[in-house]
Amino acid sequence: MRRDQMLNIELRGVLKSAVAKLWIVVVALAATLAPTWVHAQDACSSHAVFNSIYDFGDATGDPLNPGFAGAISQGRDGNLWSTAPAGGTMGAGAAFRLTPKGKLTAFDFSSTDGQPHSGLTLGTDGNFYGTTSDGGKYNEGTVFRLTPKGSLTILYSFTGGNDGKAPYAPPIEGTNGDFYGTTNQGGANNLGTIYQITPAGKLTTMYQFVSGEGANPVGALLLGTDGDLYGTTVSGGASNWGAVFKIVPSGNFVFTLLFSFNFSDGGNPYGGLVQGSDGNFYGTANRGGASDRGVVFTVTPKGSFTELYAFSGGSDGAYPSAGLVQATDGNLYGVAYGGGTGYGTIFRITVKGKFTVCEDFNSTKGSGGQVALIEHTNGTLYGDTTQGGDIHNTGVFFYLKLGFKPFVTLLPTSGKVGSTVEILGQGFVTGKTAVSFNGAKATTVTVVSPTYMTAVVPTGATTGFVTVTTPKGTLQSNKKFRVHK
Repeated sequence: MRRDQMLNIELRGVLKSAVAKLWIVVVALAATLAPTWVHAQDACSSHAVFNSIYDFGDATGDPLNPGFAGAISQGRDGNLWSTAPAGGTMGAGAAFRLTPKGKLTAFDFSSTDGQPHSGLTLGTDGNFYGTTSDGGKYNEGTVFRLTPKGSLTILYSFTGGNDGKAPYAPPIEGTNGDFYGTTNQGGANNLGTIYQITPAGKLTTMYQFVSGEGANPVGALLLGTDGDLYGTTVSGGASNWGAVFKIVPSGNFVFTLLFSFNFSDGGNPYGGLVQGSDGNFYGTANRGGASDRGVVFTVTPKGSFTELYAFSGGSDGAYPSAGLVQATDGNLYGVAYGGGTGYGTIFRITVKGKFTVCEDFNSTKGSGGQVALIEHTNGTLYGDTTQGGDIHNTGVFFYLKLGFKPFVTLLPTSGKVGSTVEILGQGFVTGKTAVSFNGAKATTVTVVSPTYMTAVVPTGATTGFVTVTTPKGTLQSNKKFRVHK
C-alpha cells in the first residue's frame, strides 16, 4: 500500500475515542523524527509568551482530542468557540466556549447528533454553524446550528447519496446569506461533494467530485474577495495527491481545478486556504516535498503554484495538517503535527517563504496540532492540540502572545452603501465609539456590548480599512472592507 493511501484512509472510521487511523499513522511516522538543532527561544518576537490555558479532560464531561477540521471562531461575546469529536458527558463529543482567560463551558452532542469534527463558524445572525461526520436521520452526518446559549438545531441530515456524507469541515456563509460546505464522501463517485444550504436547511448539491478533479475534501471552503469559493481536496487530482479548486457559488456552479499536487511539490492537503492581503491563497500540504514531511504553498487565483517551504522533519516540524492564518503583522502562522522536540511546532512564514520556528510543543503545553490558529481581536494567537496536557494527554487549548496590537474584525467584509456591518473587538462604549470606512464617518453606529457593535456603511465610503475609535484608543480592521455597487 502506498503511504499516501495509508493517510487517505476513510475518515468515517474514526473510533469513538476520536483517535482517527490517520493519527496513528502520523504518530508512528513522527516518532521516528529526531530534531537536528534547537532554535532560539522566542524567535518570532522578544515579547513572546506561550502557554496552555486549558487542559481538556481536567473536568468531568470535558470535550477531548480536538482535531481537524476543528475551526475556532471568535463570537460576538469575545470568547472562542469550537468543537471536539470526543468527550462530553455522553461521549460523542461537544461544542465548547472558552474565555480568553481559560474558563470553559461545554455543550454536549449525543450519538444521534453525531461527532462534531468541524469546529464552528460564526454567522451574521450571531449563531454558530458546523457539521457532524456521522449521526443524523441516516447516520451519514449533519449540518447544525448552535446558538450562543447552547441550543442545537440539526438543519440537515445527509442521506449518503448525491448529497454526500461524512462532512468534516464547517460550512461558511456566503454574501447571499446561504452557507457553503463540503462532504468528505458520498456523491455519485463516493469522493465527496460541495453543497449550498439555506439557514432554513434547504440543501442543494453544487458539485460531485470526480477523481481527476479532486477527492475527499476535509478543510473548510474560503470565500474569495472575488466572490468565488476556494478549497482543497486530500486526494484526487491528476496524480491523486490532492488538489486546489474553485467553484462559482451561483448560476450553474462552474467548477475549476486550479492545481494538482504531484508529491514532489506536496500532497494530501487537509487544511483549507487563507487569502493573503496580496490576493493570493496560502495553505499547507500534510505530505510530500523534498523530505516527504509536508510543505507550505501559495497559489494565485488563476492557479499558478509556488512551494514556499518544505519541512525537513527535524526541528522545523513535520506533517502540517492544519491551515494557516495571516496575522496583523502580515506574516502567516501555522502548526506542524510532528517534529520539533517530538511534539510538533508553531511556525511563522512570510509570503516570500522565510521560515521561522516560533515555539516547540512539549507535551504538557500540547502535542500534535491539527487545527488552524486564530488571531483574536486582542492581538493574541490561539489554538488547540489533539494530544498532550498535564495529565490526560487529551489535548490543550493554548495561546501565543507576540506583542500584536488589538484590532477589529468585520462580518461581512464587503457590502453596499447603506448595508449594516458587524464589528467584533473590545472596548466599545455606547456614545463614545466612532466608526469610519476608509475615512468616511459612519453616522449610524450601534454598540451592543463591549465586544460587539454594528455600523451602517455611509455615503462616500470607498474600499479600505475600517477604523474604530474608542475611549481607550483607535482600532483598525485586519482586512479591507470592499464597497461595491
